[in-house]
Amino acid sequence: MSTSGQPDLPDVIEIQQLAEHFGMSLSDEDAASYREMMRGSFLSCGRVMELDEPKPEVKYRREPGRRPKPEENEFNQWYWKTHIKGALGGPLADMRIGLKDTFCVAGVPMASGSRIVEGFVPDVDATVVTRLLDAGATIIGKTTTASGVGTSDGGAFDTCRNPRRPTHAPGGSSTGSAAALVAGDIEGAMGADQGGSVRIPACWSGCIGLKPTWGLVPYTGIISNEITMTHPGPMANNVRDVARMLEAIAGPDSLDPRTRGVVPESTDYTAVIGKGVKELRIAVVKEGFEQQPWADIGLLGSEQVVDVKVRAAADRLAASGATVHEVSIPMHIDGVHIFNAMYNEGNALMYRHSNIGSNYLGFYNTKLLEGEGWRSRPDDLSASAKMMLLTAEYLDRHYRGIYYGTGQNVRRSLVAAYDEVLSDYDVLLMPTIPFRATKVPEGPVLPHESVGYAMQMINNTCQFGVSGHPAISVPCGIEEDLPVGAQIIGKHLDEKMVLRVADTIEASGNWLDL
Repeated sequence: MSTSGQPDLPDVIEIQQLAEHFGMSLSDEDAASYREMMRGSFLSCGRVMELDEPKPEVKYRREPGRRPKPEENEFNQWYWKTHIKGALGGPLADMRIGLKDTFCVAGVPMASGSRIVEGFVPDVDATVVTRLLDAGATIIGKTTTASGVGTSDGGAFDTCRNPRRPTHAPGGSSTGSAAALVAGDIEGAMGADQGGSVRIPACWSGCIGLKPTWGLVPYTGIISNEITMTHPGPMANNVRDVARMLEAIAGPDSLDPRTRGVVPESTDYTAVIGKGVKELRIAVVKEGFEQQPWADIGLLGSEQVVDVKVRAAADRLAASGATVHEVSIPMHIDGVHIFNAMYNEGNALMYRHSNIGSNYLGFYNTKLLEGEGWRSRPDDLSASAKMMLLTAEYLDRHYRGIYYGTGQNVRRSLVAAYDEVLSDYDVLLMPTIPFRATKVPEGPVLPHESVGYAMQMINNTCQFGVSGHPAISVPCGIEEDLPVGAQIIGKHLDEKMVLRVADTIEASGNWLDL
């Protein structure tokens, strides 16, 4: 793919082949006529390539870094190690931070968990990266991300393991971010969440993970999925550190239209730490518990131990002064189907445009387009990516986006169902995942097993990727070295309330003893 100069004009035969793709039939004469009409557009394309392309400033010096040594990568939590020092002083000067390897860091190689992306070197820093460095943080590396089961050969894409029980999964897809935190490598991490990819690894690994309100934290410079469900989110080993990171990264970005008009009343998130929950109203969502297996869409059912420990966390909130009631939100279950209807076609749009998309009034990371991308090596796509593209292409050819469009419309009903309860309560509470971490499959796996490994645990998380409500996972107990997470969901832009309740659960007892 050329990255300079104007496009070459196709010949008449190629134009006829293009027409056939759309079901058209062009004579030689007509095809030649259309060829001439293309000439002006192609001339403009060439001129655009001669103009200077504004890009975000890279503010802090760095070296490219290196692949991690085996002794510093026991759980395959790191893809790349580096050391980028931020501003002197600052509120995060004491924090070493790992970034999910979907965040662009200028001059530092990335892979995004894919052999197709591997070797790509960005020329920009994600907006979130710049904000963390401005706050004094030190970026020490890129953490592994995975969309299924990796290999077992000790290579760059070896499957990440759960430091608390290495035979089991840490949860994904911000796998390495959670594992590096739990292993003690870092004080803070960044993940990205669509169907639960911050909260799921936080839950299974035993740390804190926040999916902010959609649009509160800019996505500029992060390899994106379906843009109406993408959320960058902070992760840490305690709620206070998550709040500190959120203070540094939240707020509008002129390069990301998702953030325009998303202005919270205050971003002083640490102010709520220690305030407790006296007189708060907490809704325990019945549908988040005691779930039966959803064999038709590959989701496992609830474990009793998880239900018991999350309800015990609710009891501790009540003992701390909160009013706790059980409520029913039947549409919570349908939220999974809404997510599934939107997921494949929405993500496929991003893949077709090399993770940039189109019709988007923001920064386009054009360096991602320098290579031919996945189209030149489609067999190297993960099983999850292949499934998504095959499903989306079939639905597009035969149904022209009706399911995706209906899902987008029905999401408003899902938002309304949660908002109706939140009009009477301060937060919702349920298990983050209704069962504990599963074992990492050993040896070769079939595509459906790899995809199932990646997507089997979204029962209670994917709905809030759709609805955009802030949601946090906080550990509330452990059994057989496998953590249990409580998920707290709040009103849009009410991260303070979500953090306040999470902090109270954290303070109500050492979860490692509960």
